[in-house]
Amino acid sequence: MIIIGGGMAGLSTGCYAQMNGYDSTIFERHSLPGGLCTSWKRGDYTFDGCVHWLAGSSGDGLMGKYWNEVGALEGREFAYHEVFTRIETGTHDDMKTFTVYSDADRTNAGMKAIGPEDGCRIDAFTDMIKRFTGFPSAFDKPFELMGMRDYLEMFRSMRPYLKDFNAYRDMTIGAYAKGFRNPHLREGVAGILGDPAFSFLAVVLMLAWQHDRNAGYPIGGSLEFSRAIEKKYEELGGIFRCSSHVGKIVVERDKAVGIRLDDGTERYADIVVSAADGYATIFEMLSGKFLDQKIRKRYDSLPIFEPLFCLSLGVRRDFSGEAPLSVHILRQPIEIEKRVQTKIGIKHYCYDRTMSPTGKSVLQVLYPSDYDYWKILEEDRRAYEDEKTKIARRLVAALEEFHPGIGKDIEALDVATPLTFERYTGNRRGSFEGWFMTPRAMTMRMPKTLPGLRNFYMVGQWVQPGGGLTNSLKSGRDLVSILCAKDGRPFMTA
Repeated sequence: MIIIGGGMAGLSTGCYAQMNGYDSTIFERHSLPGGLCTSWKRGDYTFDGCVHWLAGSSGDGLMGKYWNEVGALEGREFAYHEVFTRIETGTHDDMKTFTVYSDADRTNAGMKAIGPEDGCRIDAFTDMIKRFTGFPSAFDKPFELMGMRDYLEMFRSMRPYLKDFNAYRDMTIGAYAKGFRNPHLREGVAGILGDPAFSFLAVVLMLAWQHDRNAGYPIGGSLEFSRAIEKKYEELGGIFRCSSHVGKIVVERDKAVGIRLDDGTERYADIVVSAADGYATIFEMLSGKFLDQKIRKRYDSLPIFEPLFCLSLGVRRDFSGEAPLSVHILRQPIEIEKRVQTKIGIKHYCYDRTMSPTGKSVLQVLYPSDYDYWKILEEDRRAYEDEKTKIARRLVAALEEFHPGIGKDIEALDVATPLTFERYTGNRRGSFEGWFMTPRAMTMRMPKTLPGLRNFYMVGQWVQPGGGLTNSLKSGRDLVSILCAKDGRPFMTA
């Protein structure tokens, strides 16, 4: 088996392939494993590009079982936050601080302090979060292998949630927020994940994992997390080839038989799996020869997660007393990429002692970004670099409003644009999580095969809507389970 891409989906596919007697080699374009799940050093500081929290971190349930199978949790310490996010709402003349705690009961009390008139709706919201701690977020058997008995068992396990699911499956968090009478609660609830178009049920699930203490942050950061799975893969006998960019998938008589690297080298295998970007796989590596109208429409019209502009700072200050993520109202709005921003979100990593020296902190400021804006700028490299510098200065100046004098305490600075994400991971338009988690995407299923092409499969966030590490892990596991069924062998997880 050849696996294109050494991110989470590729590593997962490789681990389960090795467990089940398939000899696999991963070809990764970057010099490191993990894809988007990565970190990088700047002086004494480590900047992180991925994990804010990991579903399944407790090791319990199916998600925890999967992470244990690939060696991700062994000996790993997790940080669990008391505060999920803290958002300033309203205006400077009428401002409230809306706090979402990991504990739903504390969130309930905080919301009632802001808008007691919404008491019944607040109770319904936080009761639903607690109720969904038992929601079966994953099913052990892939949908492709499920029979009638499996579907009956699935519906049996979902029965306690069907009423909620049917009532809210088409609702966004923004639409749900409009049901609050208090304007501060309307604004705060809509902004829990920063985008009111996010699926309401997806938000509830994320907050349920927080309440259940099953969504911790792995100490050591994203790259160390990825390296643990790479280590497991190689211990199982897998071969990881980094700095190996795949340009084409070799096809003979409508059968995938291997790959061609950018240097012209060809490698052959019985099975080819792409854990790489979906668009690049279908339209570039396969030259658009194996698709139908459904696939074309998907890539033409389905919304993707907006790429990010990411400013990372290493500062001579201790932010451990602050909420891990706080969103502030700016007295003076700032312009970023010709968009006027009235708020600034500040994230710190003081809960991970490996990220910065004692008494110092790593801060991040993230904004949704415009890929085309940077793509046009890149035609003039100097203009591109100048714009990165200008925006970084504006953001540092904005931080001064809340942390006076912070500019002189900055010891390390790094800027990533959507083109940075695209260059290091190959992800289309720099999107960090694939298809955006709209209510529609919440229930979408996408095949792991392409029409008319044999011995070829796809895994990862472009066939598993919602993206994220756990979904990517599950897609690789599911594929190997499908291959085992096809080859008449039992599926092994050790």
